[in-house]
This record gives sequence, structure tokens and C-alpha cells, in this order.
Amino acid sequence: MGQVIAFWIFAVAIVGAALGVVLLKNVFRAAILLITCFLSIAGIFILLSADFLAAMQILIYVGAIAILVILAIMLTRELSIGSLSNKFKIPAFIIAVLFCAGIIIVAVKTNWQISNAAPGATTTSGLANQLFSKDGYILPVEIIPTVLLATILGAIVLIKDKKK
Repeated sequence: MGQVIAFWIFAVAIVGAALGVVLLKNVFRAAILLITCFLSIAGIFILLSADFLAAMQILIYVGAIAILVILAIMLTRELSIGSLSNKFKIPAFIIAVLFCAGIIIVAVKTNWQISNAAPGATTTSGLANQLFSKDGYILPVEIIPTVLLATILGAIVLIKDKKK
């Protein structure tokens, strides 16, 4: 019963935060709601006993992408207003409603199979052994953060030159 309540709390938080991201005009507040959405998705992963996916959701999406979005917003002050309304608002709304209706129809008409088996053991230790062992993928794991750091530094240098 507790997991069902937690699921609905996370689901309402995800939908509310996602709607806030789309509907708010303040880009900084939308980015904060995006972080809330990502954290709620990590909560769903924890409920599904997918601890590694939850950790990666927090590290990659909250720790990297959302913080990078906030950094970009803070460095470019012109974006704080958000996008102005335009002529595509009504067609975009119609397409979104049709897309949501399609997803709901597929979800309702699909014969979902529910397993009664207990969740397996944690997956983190096995994945860590594969990633960080002698024959693992430690080199790409070390190269990717270096490339991301170089990208962020390059963006800062480009913005500094623009302000002069």
C-alpha cells in the first residue's frame, strides 16, 4: 500500500512539474521544475528496485543537464523572459492533445502482463564491476567528463567575448 501511495505522489509530481516546465514563462523557474521532474522520475526508479537507474538519473540529468541549463540561463540574461506567444500555439496544442490521446488509447488497450515475482538483487555492484574492472570501460567513463568540462569552459569563453 505504501508503494502505491509513493507511486501516485511521484506521478503527480512528475506531471505537475512537466506542465510547469511547459507553461511557465520564467525560464529559471522552469529549469527548477525540470529538476523536480527528474528527481521524481528517480523516485519511480527506486520504487521499481532499479537503484542504478535512479543513481544515473540523479547524476546525469539532475547533476549535469539541469545544472548546465541553469548555468546557461544565468550566463545569458536575455533568456530570462522566456519565449513569447506565437502563431503555432493552437496547432501545437491540438497535436499535443492528439498525441496524448494516442498514448492513452495504446496504454488502455494493451494487455499488460504483471509479474508476481519479487524484484531481483541490486544491480549496482555487477554494473560497477563491469564498468570499473581491469577489462571494463573505465577509459570512456573518464574521458566523457573531461569533454563535458571542455564544452562548458568553451561556452563560458564564448559568452565572455560576446559581452566585451
